[in-house]
Amino acid sequence: MTLRIATFNAENLFRRPVVFGIQDAGKRDEVLDAFRRLVEILEQDAYSEHDKEDIITILLAHSVDVSQEISTQTILVNEPKGMARLLKGEGRNIQVRAEVTGRTTWVGWAELVRGDLTLDALRNTAKVIAEVNADILLTVEVEDRLTLHRFNQQVLHGQLGAPAYPFNLLIDGNDIRGIDVGLLSRHPITSVRSHIFDTKNGREIFSRDCPEFEIDVGGKPLWLLGNHFKSKRGGGGADKRKLQGERVAQIYRDALGRSDRVVVAGDLNDTPDSEALGFLLGAGLQDAMTHGSYQGPPGTHGKCTADEKIDYVMFSPELFGKVTKVRVETRGIAESAVTFDTVHGPQDQASDHASLFADLEL
Repeated sequence: MTLRIATFNAENLFRRPVVFGIQDAGKRDEVLDAFRRLVEILEQDAYSEHDKEDIITILLAHSVDVSQEISTQTILVNEPKGMARLLKGEGRNIQVRAEVTGRTTWVGWAELVRGDLTLDALRNTAKVIAEVNADILLTVEVEDRLTLHRFNQQVLHGQLGAPAYPFNLLIDGNDIRGIDVGLLSRHPITSVRSHIFDTKNGREIFSRDCPEFEIDVGGKPLWLLGNHFKSKRGGGGADKRKLQGERVAQIYRDALGRSDRVVVAGDLNDTPDSEALGFLLGAGLQDAMTHGSYQGPPGTHGKCTADEKIDYVMFSPELFGKVTKVRVETRGIAESAVTFDTVHGPQDQASDHASLFADLEL
């Protein structure tokens, strides 16, 4: 039987944090850095007066809670009604309530404001998935399982008329922005193992998760380890990815004890010569794009140059020996030399990632 396995960073299916739509990279990073700083402060056991000043400064610059002319409207403090609250006042006059002295003295959280994606973007995302036509598709940056299910039924099948996938699964991960790793499959998903609680030196290893999906393919188990490593945006990215690569290599070796059919796939946010990828390649995994059948650009993101190779499908030796064809689908990217005729720019592109897929003869 022929089996097609793919990965695709869809950059959300229906709604996406509006900060990611800011085209100026400096301004986008400024918001993300402010958000990380706000979350860090809010999680502290005790707030100093300086912390409270920083909270207000960040919210005045970036929160929808203040007037539009002074706010980028990208960050929201969610305070459930009727609960102990963080803030008092309105607009420019917001203050941290005197009763709030630390994390346990109020109820709520910070989140990135989301905006709806356009219908054209939804359709182009579905078009990539339909064109790839994978039997097993790892979906990166999707909101939650029900969203994945609705996209599968209402957009992929309902809008495009492509066959819906009978199986889908997703476990919410560690990313407070709600970008998770899920799976669409034409073969039964028989079990899943999550690694959201894996830590080293008291620190969470995975920015999202490394779910291990067990899939019944022709009566035999195939294990797919889905990943979305730490972005290069923000500090500590390389160290975090190194930690993630080391842990995934361990999980892969453990999975080999259960089956010789193991796949590691996803957006690893780094190039093959990086330390993070070195752990995976050193464990014996083989990158699909190094297969002799591969035809296409050297990268998977943006203009798909060699330094933009960040998406991977990697196989255990048993599976790599059965690979017959490897390709990337780049037509959903606005920067691609050839695009779908429905892609006119970043506003309606499917994603700035290509979908990478490989065919195996099992």
